[in-house]
Amino acid sequence: MMTLPNFAALSVGDEIPSLTTDPVSRLTLALYATGSGDHHPLHLDQDYVRSKGIDDVFAHGMLGMAYLGRVLTQWVPQEAIRSFGVRFTAITHVGERLVCTGKVVEKLEQGGEKCVRLELTCANEQGEAKHKADCGGPVFFESAGCA
Repeated sequence: MMTLPNFAALSVGDEIPSLTTDPVSRLTLALYATGSGDHHPLHLDQDYVRSKGIDDVFAHGMLGMAYLGRVLTQWVPQEAIRSFGVRFTAITHVGERLVCTGKVVEKLEQGGEKCVRLELTCANEQGEAKHKADCGGPVFFESAGCA
């Protein structure tokens, strides 16, 4: 069973454990395309993207969201998450290593559940944000059915 963060010990500004990926490769894109069913040639076909004036294929937007989901569910169990919304802010290029981070931006009680709101970011190693996410209310302990 996953050890949950201690709600009382959490403070606004606290960071959750980060995740750094391997560099995004063409194999990463092919495997993601197979798993997601998104075989758009922008992500897989170098000849196609060059015919559109783009230098190279690039990562699926949802791949970055998946990495943010992973950093979140390595911190709390999936059933504790009440909302998860992501905004895509930049293209992720082949060869980029992504760093996913999160921090507590609010502590609150909602419907009798102790919650925190998180801001999550997926950026390359140079700090260029690729995705920004808002996670409303990972719930802690009794209410989440995780204790």
